[in-house]
Formats: sequence, C-alpha cells, structure tokens
Amino acid sequence: MNVVEMKGITKRFPGIVANDNIHLTVKEGEIHALLGENGAGKSTLMNVLFGLYQPDEGEIRIKGNKVEITGPNMANELGIGMVHQHFMLVDPFTVTENIILGEEPTKNGLIDKAKAEEEVRSISERYGLRVDPKAKIRDISVGMQQRVEILKTLYRGADILIFDEPTAVLSPQEIDELIQIMRNLVKEGKTIIFITHKLKEIMRICNAVTIIRRGKYVDRVEVNETDENQLASMMVGREVSFAVDKEEAKPDRTVLSIKDLHVLNSRKMEAVKGLDLDVRAGEIVGIAGVDGNGQTELLEAITGLRKVQSGSIQLNEQEISNLKPRSVTKKGVGHIPEDRHRRGLVLDFSVSENMVLQTYYQPPFSKVFNMNYKNVDQYAQKLVQEFDVRTPDIYTPSRALSGGNQQKAIIAREVDRDPDLLIAAQPTRGLDVGAIEFIHKRLIEQRDKGKAVLLMSLELEEVLKLSDRIAVIYEGTIVGWVDPANTSEEEVGLLMAGRKPGMEVKQ
Repeated sequence: MNVVEMKGITKRFPGIVANDNIHLTVKEGEIHALLGENGAGKSTLMNVLFGLYQPDEGEIRIKGNKVEITGPNMANELGIGMVHQHFMLVDPFTVTENIILGEEPTKNGLIDKAKAEEEVRSISERYGLRVDPKAKIRDISVGMQQRVEILKTLYRGADILIFDEPTAVLSPQEIDELIQIMRNLVKEGKTIIFITHKLKEIMRICNAVTIIRRGKYVDRVEVNETDENQLASMMVGREVSFAVDKEEAKPDRTVLSIKDLHVLNSRKMEAVKGLDLDVRAGEIVGIAGVDGNGQTELLEAITGLRKVQSGSIQLNEQEISNLKPRSVTKKGVGHIPEDRHRRGLVLDFSVSENMVLQTYYQPPFSKVFNMNYKNVDQYAQKLVQEFDVRTPDIYTPSRALSGGNQQKAIIAREVDRDPDLLIAAQPTRGLDVGAIEFIHKRLIEQRDKGKAVLLMSLELEEVLKLSDRIAVIYEGTIVGWVDPANTSEEEVGLLMAGRKPGMEVKQ
C-alpha cells in the first residue's frame, strides 16, 4: 500500500521555484530515500508534507485519502513526524521535558513527570534508542540529541517518519547506530522517508529512491536495480568522479609548527596534551581521529578561538598562540570552521555581507568609517559565480541558503583571501557528491599553489583520499603518522582507537 503520495507539488518563494511539479510515492514499511544536491528542494518538499509550507499546486494523499496538511499538528494527527536537520530542542530542558512539550501528561492538574519519564524510557527501550530521560539537552552528545528528536515523533504516535539529512552531524559510529535504529523502526511497522545525498547510505539501508534536481522530479528507482554511479549522475546531471585526482605533493618550508601544546576544553579538563604537529607549504596534512579526542580544541587554539595553556604555535616562524582571531587571520590563516552556523556565517546577514566578514574593514571595502557597498557587492558577485554558490541573489540572507551553498560561501571567502595556512574542519560535512568533488579540487588547488592545508575530518575515507600525510590523534596527542599511499582504513582505525597494529587487546 502507498502510504504517501505527492502529485505535482509546486512551491514558489520570491525569486525561486523550490519545487516544480514533483511526484513522490512511498510504500508502507519501506525506507525511501529522497535524493538531490544541496538546494535541490528536498527539505522544502518534506516541509510541505509536514505542514510547515503550503503547496501552491498539487495534491497529497496519506494512506489513499486526499488531505490538506495545514500545519505540523495536523501532520501529527495523520501519523507524520519529522526529525529536522537542525534540531528543535530546548537546551536547559531535560530529555523528557523536550519530548513531552505540548503533550504533557497530567495528574491532579499538574504535569506527571514520573509517568512521562517512564513512558519515555519505555519507548526508548522498545526502539533501541538508549537515552537518559533525566539528562539535560545541553549535556548530551549530538547523536543523543538526535535520538531525542526521534523519540519526540514516536511519543506523538508517528508511523511515517521523515529524517532530514540525519547523518550530516554524526560521527561514523553514530551513523552505524542510527542505521540500526532505522531498521528497528521499520521492523515495528514504521515507514521512513530519508532525505540525503549520501549514496553509500542509500545503498546500505534504503529500499527505493526518488531523485530530484534543481527543484524538478527526475526519477524513482528501486535500490537493488541501481548503483552509486547511476544515482550520482541522476542527482547532479553529469558524470561524477569519486576519485581524487592529484599529483604527488612537493612540500617545501614549514608553515605551521606546534610544539608541546596543552589546551583545556570547556569543562577545564585537558583536551590537548603535549601535542606536536607541523604542516609544510605544498602539502595537505590530515588529522584522523574519533570525535572528541581534542581535534576541535586544537583547531580553536590555532585560530585564536581558545586559550593555550602552554606550548608553542608558530606560523611562518612567528608565535601566534593566544593572539586574537583577527590577528591570526591577518597573519595568514584561513579557517573553514567545523560549525558553519555558529562560527562560519552570520545567518541574518546577506550573502554579500558574509563574503567580507574577514576583510570589511580594509580597502577597497571601507575607507575611514564608511563602507563601500558597491565594491562589496561586486566582490561577492564574483565569488558567487566562481564558487557556484546557488542563491537567488547576493542580498539573500545566508540562513535561506541550503547547507551546501552556505559551505561554498565560507570556502569562497576563505580561499580567495589566499592564506598561507588553510584550516579545513569537516569541509564537506552534509554536502552532496557534486559539492564534495568541487571542494576537494579547491583544497588540492591550494596545496598546488604552495599553500599549507590542515584537514580535519571525521570521514576517514576523505582523510585518506586528500592527505599527503596523516596525523592520528588519540586522547589529545598525536599517536602516529601514516602515509596514505601505504596504509589502510584498518591500520588507521587501530591507531584512532589508541592501539597499534599487532597490539593485543586487553580483556
């Protein structure tokens, strides 16, 4: 039985047609992928299904019945739940308080917290979603927060679940756990619509896939009748290369030199412990490690976002530890941050304004106290075209762009400044294969121009493909260096776990 049918859905916004006559059919009990590039219209289509947007044209049928979904409450009544890409949780509240918000059980006119916690615990155990009902959101990991979002939909009785880019913010281990959770949900009779652009995950977990490109319907195919190459071509509209084409590195002088570095995390515990690292001009050094082993604190220390307790950070033989971020930038450091929303963009600023966040106070963008907006806009327009940032215009607020186009805007700004050292943290997180291909080429171009590139990615495959040398980080220190050409994922994985190949595992 078809549980969801969307026919001829069109949704327009000022200056853009986000969905143009799109069709989607989802069968009961399947995991159905909605595949498309960043900005293709996937989230918009699902926001229509969840009632956040009203379609300008087309019809929706749920379990054969034609419906008009006027809002999320009606979607919930129809058994539709949505796990949003950017979680909608209240940080100071507990897990239970977030799950029951708006649907609180009461006893004698008061919220029955004991009953609510017991119900949350029961649902979490049933679906393999282990989470502490009493924990506060601000104290749990991103993966756990996502489980809370899933529990919110299950608590409200959803049997059609929409997952919007659910793996974009997860570590590889958390992705494996999520896939098992999705399988458990389907076994319990749920139907899942899985918005993604990660082809391996589609081939691994999904039954069928609908492809859309630039707001238009392309095709619906069964997963067992296709492969990654075909899906990539349909998604992007051209052949996509999964291999990284690069010549052998020609490293030169040392650009970044770190000696005996010690850095504390936000809880005042030592996250970086006596770390040594160097990056030379003309090479990409990759940092491989399980999330939470000091990578974030290391990069924040280099860029001036976190205080160094002791040790040395030198750029071009000049000490830069504990300089302010602007001073580090002016010394010749470009930074593609791990969190593009908190650290990469001012979301309510226009695309044009975001392009000059690092340089707005310098000529030709300002003179004395006056901004030259004509020059700012000309510069922004150049970068938008050169880096294929898809936006209605340069005056559009950055929050209106898709995640991939937000990332392209950041990379355009940082690369065009021509820094001696480019730090790329999770540069392709949440991006489609076409955007990943584009960004990989840009990073290699910087290397080939004689720049030093420091890459931090939780995608081990990406680190192995791009890096000329790999530093493996474990518990805040570099435990080994490996040559990508003469290693394997297994060998690097052992180092990431704190063990060397051949080392016995203690029982």
